[in-house]
Amino acid sequence: MAAAEGAGHPRKDHLGLPAAALLLSCCAFWGLQQVLVKATLTEVPAAFQAMLRFTASTACLMAWCRVRGIALFERDGSLWPGLLVGALFAGEMLCVFLGLQYIPASRLTVFLYASPLWAALILPWVIRSERLRALQWVGLLLAFLAVAYTLRDGLLRGQTEAQHWGDMLALASGLFWAMTTVTIRSSDRLMRASAEKLLFYQVGGAAAFSAALSLILGDAWASSFSPFALTSLALQAVVGGFASYLVWMWMLGRYPATKMGAFALSTPVFAVIFGVLWLGEMVHLELLGALAAVIFGITLVNRKPAAAPATLPDAKD
Repeated sequence: MAAAEGAGHPRKDHLGLPAAALLLSCCAFWGLQQVLVKATLTEVPAAFQAMLRFTASTACLMAWCRVRGIALFERDGSLWPGLLVGALFAGEMLCVFLGLQYIPASRLTVFLYASPLWAALILPWVIRSERLRALQWVGLLLAFLAVAYTLRDGLLRGQTEAQHWGDMLALASGLFWAMTTVTIRSSDRLMRASAEKLLFYQVGGAAAFSAALSLILGDAWASSFSPFALTSLALQAVVGGFASYLVWMWMLGRYPATKMGAFALSTPVFAVIFGVLWLGEMVHLELLGALAAVIFGITLVNRKPAAAPATLPDAKD
C-alpha cells in the first residue's frame, strides 16, 4: 500500500518505538491476511473474493469519510493519476489472490515484499530525501539476494508449471506495489491529496478490476457463505483493506517511504508463522535462512546514522 507525503505534517527521519510498534502490528495482520485469503479459496474463488473484500473496504472508507466530513469527489486534478494508481494497486492485489492458488502463503509473501527494493531503486532519482546511504544499500541488496535465492531454490526443487506461475504472479505483485508507490510520490496532485482519497482510488480500483476479472473467469457469485468465510471476508475488508491501509498511508505522510517499505519486509515472517501454524505449510531451511537475511537487511536499512560529534567552542584568552 502506498501513499503520498502528507502536506503540512512534520517529517521524521527515523521510525521511533511507537511508530515501529504500530507498523509491526499492521505487518502482522498482513502476514495473517495472506493465510486468510488462501484458507478461504476453497469456498470463495480468488477474483470474486478480492471483489467482495475491496467492495466492502470501499464502503467502509466512504462511511468513514462521511462521518468525518472528508470530501472524496471534489475536483482537485488528481483523477487521472488516481485512476492509474487504482489500476496498479488492482494489479498487485489480483496477482496476490491468483498467486495464492498455486503457492504457499509464506512463499508468496516473501516475493511480494521484494517491493521495497524496486521502490528504493527508483525513488531516489525522483525525491532526493529518499536517497539511501551505502549501508542501507547493502541492506536492500541483502534482502534482494535472499528473495532471489528463494526463487532459485524453488526452481531446483522441481516445481510444477502452476507453481512457476505462482512465483511469477508473486513477483509481479511486488513490482505493481513499487510502481504504485513511485507513481504517487512523483505526482504533486496525489501528494497533496488526503490519505483517505488515495486509499479510495486504490480500494475502489481494486473492487472494479476484481469484479471485471471475476466475470471474465466465470466465477459463480454466491450469496451464502460459511461462518468462517464470512469472518475471513470481514477481517480482510475492515482490518486489511481499510483500517491497516489507512494507518500505513498516514504513517507514509510522516516517515520516509524507503525505510518504512524495508521495515515492512517483516511481514513474510508473520506469513510463515501463520502458514505453518494454521495451514500446516512446509517451510524449508533455505526459506528460513532467506527470511533471516531479509530481517538483517531491514535492520541495516532502518539504522540511524551516527550522530556527529559536538563541536567544542573555541577557547578564549
